[in-house]
Amino acid sequence: MANEDKAPSTFGTAAYGGENWSQRHATHQQELGDIWGGCGIDSEWRQLESVLLHCPGDELNAAQDDPEAVQMLAPVDVPKAQDEHNAMVEAYRAQGVEVHFFEPELPCQPNLMFCADLFVMTPQGAILARPASTVRAAEERWVARKLADLGIPILKTLTGTSTFEGADLMWIDENTAMIGRGLRTNDAAITQIGNLLAELDIELIAVDSPFGIMHFMSLLRIVDKDLAICWPRRTPHRTVRLLQERGYQVKFPPFVDDPESYRGVNFVTLGPRRILMVGGLPKVQACFEDMGIECLTTPTDELTLAAGNVGCLTGILRRQQAG
Repeated sequence: MANEDKAPSTFGTAAYGGENWSQRHATHQQELGDIWGGCGIDSEWRQLESVLLHCPGDELNAAQDDPEAVQMLAPVDVPKAQDEHNAMVEAYRAQGVEVHFFEPELPCQPNLMFCADLFVMTPQGAILARPASTVRAAEERWVARKLADLGIPILKTLTGTSTFEGADLMWIDENTAMIGRGLRTNDAAITQIGNLLAELDIELIAVDSPFGIMHFMSLLRIVDKDLAICWPRRTPHRTVRLLQERGYQVKFPPFVDDPESYRGVNFVTLGPRRILMVGGLPKVQACFEDMGIECLTTPTDELTLAAGNVGCLTGILRRQQAG
């Protein structure tokens, strides 16, 4: 009678590794776009497929009384800024780029629309930023929530005293990234990011950014596998030499310390030698077109007052990748 009441053995059942057990063999990267949401980049120039944006709202009114207090240049007309942002969205969609939005619980922080700063993509998922300024601290929480909603894996959340903003990291090729050490990205973050990328067999090269710039992105833009645009007499020597060693032709537009130059370099590469740039900059646009670059434009006159433009506003989620 006692044997009849005994529970059946679990040995040999699927849950315990029996013959009906189904082993997971796919790698994490192979599961992107299947179990995980489609994402990843390994270049700055391959075809752009998906971006993350935040349409600005009343949070921009924080700049009305004291723009400096929220790291902006001047008061911003919110409806005009929204119209310009909507025009940028339509420009992306017209090029077949998938646009995602994140809309956190109100009230929003004033700089939230600058999505490029809040994360950076790797070939296998996102590294979450940890903004350096107290004005922007916690913005990364809202991006983390949206990435999770999209099924995009977050490979790293920075800890300790690290500070990092996504616009400080650039992809040189599928095996190499470069990061600018400066106001917004420190050594603690570089160490943590470098350790993560090493696990993916990617080398991270750190260079010092000049004093007085916002992000490394403002010094280097890559528009094709063999064409890079650098800011003259500001781009680190090591950056230029490494690009040349990797087969890039490095071009130095006649940028100077003026608003047109700062706005002109703040573009997004849509695909090989195709960019979305700030409208109303005929000299810069002509310079790029002389390099064989197709220039699509979008207005940002009002958005500029918040101290950012097309590149800053755009979080890159996915590009075509090598192989």
